Amino acid sequence: MKFSEYEYKRVDVNEVVSKVSDLKEAFINALSANEQIKIIDQYNVIRGHVDTSFSLASIRNSIDTTDEFYEKEMDFINENAPLLENAFNDFSKAMFNSKFKDELIKEYGEYLFKKIELGLKTFDESIIPLLVEENKLTTEYQKKMATLKVPFDGKEYTLVQMSKFNQDINRETRKSAQEAISKVMLDNLDEFDSIYDKLVKVRHEQAIKLGYENYVDLGYAKLGRTDYDSKMVKGYRDQIYNSVVDKAQEIINDQKIRLGYDELKYYDLALSFMTGNPTPKGNREELVNIAKKMYKEMSKETDEFFTFMTEHELMDLDNRPSKAPGGYCTYISDYKSPFIFASFNQTQGDVDVLTHEAGHAFQVYQSKDIKVPEYLWPTLEACEIHSMSMEFFAHPWMEDFFKEDLEKYIYSHISEAITFIPYGATVDEFQHFVYENPTATPYERRMKWREIENKYLPHKDYDGNEYYENGAYWIRQGHIFSSPFYYIDYTLAQVCALQFFIKSIENKEEAWADYVRLCKVGGSKSFIELVKVANLDNPFVDGTIKKVMEKVMIELNKIDAKNL
Repeated sequence: MKFSEYEYKRVDVNEVVSKVSDLKEAFINALSANEQIKIIDQYNVIRGHVDTSFSLASIRNSIDTTDEFYEKEMDFINENAPLLENAFNDFSKAMFNSKFKDELIKEYGEYLFKKIELGLKTFDESIIPLLVEENKLTTEYQKKMATLKVPFDGKEYTLVQMSKFNQDINRETRKSAQEAISKVMLDNLDEFDSIYDKLVKVRHEQAIKLGYENYVDLGYAKLGRTDYDSKMVKGYRDQIYNSVVDKAQEIINDQKIRLGYDELKYYDLALSFMTGNPTPKGNREELVNIAKKMYKEMSKETDEFFTFMTEHELMDLDNRPSKAPGGYCTYISDYKSPFIFASFNQTQGDVDVLTHEAGHAFQVYQSKDIKVPEYLWPTLEACEIHSMSMEFFAHPWMEDFFKEDLEKYIYSHISEAITFIPYGATVDEFQHFVYENPTATPYERRMKWREIENKYLPHKDYDGNEYYENGAYWIRQGHIFSSPFYYIDYTLAQVCALQFFIKSIENKEEAWADYVRLCKVGGSKSFIELVKVANLDNPFVDGTIKKVMEKVMIELNKIDAKNL
């Protein structure tokens, strides 16, 4: 079957709640662990059907945010998902309190019950109305961002489509493009501020109802973080400040010299070379064909995986009006199918997103036969190791994508991996401020963003631009609205992916074996345990980042970027 033939059925909420309730009672009254295991199997089938329905609706809604049918289905899901979560939560309680728990741990592993315990701390029936409101607000933000139009040079463009102008070799074009974007964002600033303010307050209210001091610990629990806390994350951010910020500034300064400017303004940052940024040489169909060749040659595992993706048409990569911005990979349970979503825009990001999201898809394809749904995906920071590392494993094939721009691409990819890390720390420190100070005004939040931005990204010169000087850059970072505290996960994964990059240079076969082993265990272990499985150094250990940065800078400096 092709993805277009995958059947969408709206979940009958009452029927699911009733079935889960019956299974819960049968589970409690079961006379043996084996009987309970059979009931858990039935329960997991039901959850698979629900996940499939929700995934198909979400994918098709993001493919066309103006499709009225799937827009209504997403409204239905936003209204009813918390009711289903309540039913699933009750079943989880029964599992956690099972009289045969020791035998269930032998069957499923102790980590599942750690995850259940943490999950039980994130939900109560009393917060269902607040969860419904949160879902509505995040959907409102996503639709607003997807439908914004930027007037530029006599035409209208989406935010995604404007990316190519931000990288134009003509400085006035870049500046005009950024000013056009910021004007549209400034015109809508009050609305974005209002949406986020409501989100912060509704999340804080959830935390209070569940007995937390604020949303920080609740947010960590929702992300399934069992082996590190906010204090460890602060220490990790300190490592970034001490060991990455200066390296990132070296890269930015080299960029300024390459471009030949006395000062680097915000509208210059997206251009790496005066001869133009690296661009993929081909349209969407041609790039996918190159990817087929790459994954065929990379390994038998990647060949099987990518053949499955293309034969079942499980990628939507074209950029169209009303298509949601961004890229993602999700999973359609009943069809055991990963799905990749992106919006190509003729920049190097087209290749990056294809390899990145393929890394996610490859991992879940490798772990799709794990019988415990909670183990299909790891927690998000571990998920991003698979995606970011795949970008580096793809380096030997980048000449096929970029031709004469190969060296430009390799330099850009490594340097952007480094300069990204302080930005990720900026987003994380900002979110900690926001949820530790839930009564802060929108203006106070934006001023705090500007302060933190100056700390980690001291090169940001907004040249008097009203929107950015007002500390509103973060509004385009959708994770801040939809997934609190997720963004630091990208940096943790980047530190791990950079280790895979170094290992792939030192011993390619060993690095790939470690990577495939990591993918196959899925989410059956916590983040720090998965780092051990992959034979990587723990990013939280003081000194890890310094060591990684020193090795990566050696590789970066092998490229004579000033002559590109």
